[in-house]
Amino acid sequence: MTTAYRRRLFLLIAIDSIIVSFSIYMSHFFLNPYVAVFDQIMLVSSLALLISHHLFSSMLGMYKKKWRYASTEELLGIFTVVTLSIISTAIIQVLAFGMIYERALTITWMLHILLIGGVRFAWQYYKTYGITLNPKLRKAKILSQNPNRQKTLIVGAGAAGRMLARQMNSSKEFNGEVTGFVDDDFTMHHLTISGLPVFGNTEKIEQIVEKYQVNHIVIAMPSVERERIKEIIQTAKSVVKNVQTLPMIEDIALGNVSVNQIRDVEIEDLLGRDPVELDIDSIESEVKGRTVMVTGAGGSIGSEICRQLVKFGPERLILLGHGENSIYTIHMELKQYEIDTELVTVIADVQDRERIFQVVGDYAPSYIYHAAAHKHVPLMEANPKEAVKNNVIGTKNVAEAADHAGVKTFVLVSTDKAVNPPNVMGSTKRIAEMVIQNLSKRSRTNFVAVRFGNVLGSRGSVIPLFKKQIAAGGPVTVTHPDMTRYFMTIPEASRLVLQAGALARGGEVFVLDMGEPVKIVDLARNLIHLSGFTEDEVPIDFNGIRPGEKMYEELLSEKEVNKKPVFPKIFIGKTVEFDYRLVQYLLDHHLESSVDDLKEYAIDLANNQIPNHKIENVYALRT
Repeated sequence: MTTAYRRRLFLLIAIDSIIVSFSIYMSHFFLNPYVAVFDQIMLVSSLALLISHHLFSSMLGMYKKKWRYASTEELLGIFTVVTLSIISTAIIQVLAFGMIYERALTITWMLHILLIGGVRFAWQYYKTYGITLNPKLRKAKILSQNPNRQKTLIVGAGAAGRMLARQMNSSKEFNGEVTGFVDDDFTMHHLTISGLPVFGNTEKIEQIVEKYQVNHIVIAMPSVERERIKEIIQTAKSVVKNVQTLPMIEDIALGNVSVNQIRDVEIEDLLGRDPVELDIDSIESEVKGRTVMVTGAGGSIGSEICRQLVKFGPERLILLGHGENSIYTIHMELKQYEIDTELVTVIADVQDRERIFQVVGDYAPSYIYHAAAHKHVPLMEANPKEAVKNNVIGTKNVAEAADHAGVKTFVLVSTDKAVNPPNVMGSTKRIAEMVIQNLSKRSRTNFVAVRFGNVLGSRGSVIPLFKKQIAAGGPVTVTHPDMTRYFMTIPEASRLVLQAGALARGGEVFVLDMGEPVKIVDLARNLIHLSGFTEDEVPIDFNGIRPGEKMYEELLSEKEVNKKPVFPKIFIGKTVEFDYRLVQYLLDHHLESSVDDLKEYAIDLANNQIPNHKIENVYALRT
């Protein structure tokens, strides 16, 4: 118990004791103003009321309430405590004196509620507005001293919006005034809430902005579906540059809404779908107390998998990566967390088979999350042999080391580009899936793959590139106006990998329902607007599709589609038959092949489209 908390507790107890004593004294005084009231009945009743009040206040947590954010819940708590205290006092009176002094207790009950509630809500008013009878005068005085103030419109007049409005009006850090609310609940229209008008629904945002010269909009609708939030953000951004939003509903429920917690609208807010919720309990039961390894632990996905994993309490976490700087960075970050997990850093290349076998054998992890891969489509088109070495042979090395060491589950981080791939990168990821699917047929280890789309904000992804181009004044380069991609956030992708590990039975390919694909050009436009610019200020240039790129991505091929989800919004693709001898041929001869032959063979292999005459040659060479 901190000193500040003890001081606050003792102060509340002292104030309540004075109020209780005063209430029961005044009730006797009102009934008998000319009679001495310091008698035995009053003393016993006062003592009973004091003890019962403090007892019930403690039991119902009234001394732990944050009265600055008091609402009807706290008012009901006061009513309950006072009523129970009066009832307890009445019982004591019956036991001690054989009767109940109804009139005195009734007056005491009314005074008790009035004074206890009055002190609490007076404190709330003081913390919100300071010492002034008119809070608007205080705010007006502050605003008059700064002509560069904001005029804010709050979207959402619910609990979060009302709480935010009170915070803004009382905050010295908020340089502006709240103009009012808009809300789609028609029963609130034309009413005044927290002293501010509700102008109408969200369709009137443009009119309100123009009429009241609003230059700042805050979206205070933390429990509304993402699709609706996306629509409101786009409407708000079309009329005002400065649009912000509140944190998630969990923070609102804790009463933690403040001016400091308003954040700028981010590109993730425009995905237009709610994040996928996962079965945390099943993940924890699998991971807690075990040794877990993450390859590519310094990358965007690998590092986020590590951040998510430590929440579930593994005994040891092996951070394996080729780049020492990235491994150092994630290791130093995780060390700052209050965790009991032992963190082990391993610098190793997945192409080094002997080293990988040695590491996996030494640490004997229960789970391996394989996130080490080359992922850039144009670069892999120019360097197909490196793509095969890292994405296929590297995966084979780690997977066979897992099989040899008896690892419980191996999860391969794959990509939607592995579906009907026209490029080397996608082809090598699909062939990597073939490698682990073949191993799963004869291994005790559960080998599974997880496919997802483009990850917002990951290294080398389109968002950081667009941000750099916008910061430089443009243009923002987009390959084609019709090109679409599936998008998800880094935490979402990482949680999907962990969930797949918990669901794994062996040989599956998991995919996430990521809603509708997004046009890249729409993403660019949204990011330009979120950065406070127009397309006239930061233009968009179309520079043509790059080698190996597809116009549209897919999550499953027609042969793999399995319409029934195994978990909300998580699907398993059907296993497609393939001849592993064709995969082994690639592994045996990739270094001998020319670049063009290697690319052609890898793409044909990934698509199960190797011509018959080539298959005959492969079989002959394999025998």
